This record gives sequence, C-alpha cells and structure tokens, in this order.
Amino acid sequence: MAQILPTGQTAPEFELRVTPDQTLSLKEMRGRRVVLTFYPADWSPVCGDQMALYNQILPEFRSRGAELLGISVDGVWCHAAFAQHRNLHFALLSDFEPKGAVARAYGAYRDGEGVAERALFVLDEKGTIAWSYCSPIAVNPGADGILDALDRMIAKEPGNGDAQSAAHAV
Repeated sequence: MAQILPTGQTAPEFELRVTPDQTLSLKEMRGRRVVLTFYPADWSPVCGDQMALYNQILPEFRSRGAELLGISVDGVWCHAAFAQHRNLHFALLSDFEPKGAVARAYGAYRDGEGVAERALFVLDEKGTIAWSYCSPIAVNPGADGILDALDRMIAKEPGNGDAQSAAHAV
C-alpha cells in the first residue's frame, strides 16, 4: 500500500474535471470541511458499494458541515454514467489527465495498476488534513473513520468542549 499524506499536512491544491466543461478546485472548498475519497475505478464491485454507502449517509456528512468528493482516474463520461447508474448525489472528480496526478500528490496512486488507492482524507476548513486512511484495495473502508474524524473536529469547535466534557461525564 502507498504511504499517503498524514494528518497535519496541508492538502495539496488541485483542480479537476467534474463534467466535460466544469472543474472544481480544492481552493473553492476553502472554509468548508471536505472528505476526499480516492478509489480505483467506477465500475468495480467494492468501489460501487463504497460510493453507494457514502451516498446513503451523505446527510450525515453534511450535518457535520462536510462536503464529499470522490476521485478516481476514470474519465468524466465514465463518472457521469456511474453516478447516474448509482444515483449518486456528490461530485466525482476525474484525475484522468495527467493520469493520477492528484492521487500521486496525496501519496495515493498505485503505479503498478495505474489507479488510485482506496484512500480517505478529511480536511478541515483551512485545507489541513485532519485524518487520513488507506484501506486495502479489496476492502470497503466504510464510513466510521470519516464520521469519527468529523465528530472530533466538531468537538474542538469553540463552545463545544464543555458540552462534550459534560456529555462524557454523565
């Protein structure tokens, strides 16, 4: 498995295609929490289940102030067909050309196969990596780690420390 970027580092900037004529940059997400989920390929069984799970619990991410972005080396047309087939309601970004450049910047590229690792990153509002995890490629990492990382971020917000301490004391 790749050595992905660790907690505490600034997330590398990127601008990737969402559609043939639309791009999204990490800079545009500044001020919001962002969940980046790198995955190998749209139509693989594990990836399909992973993205479907994230789509199902998308309200949980958003209730914690986070936007979800999927990233793979597949092209925008492949992403469009996959998103429509799976009824996904979050952006899938194409790290197609130069192939895997963003995955490489995050330490999440598999040179031998030419695909992204199954890697997760939770970024804070300033673009700092608050949590990262690389799952074995054949294993769906689920969402518990992501939700825990987002909950820890909420607990650190001003005014929430006392409420968290009181809740744990009961």
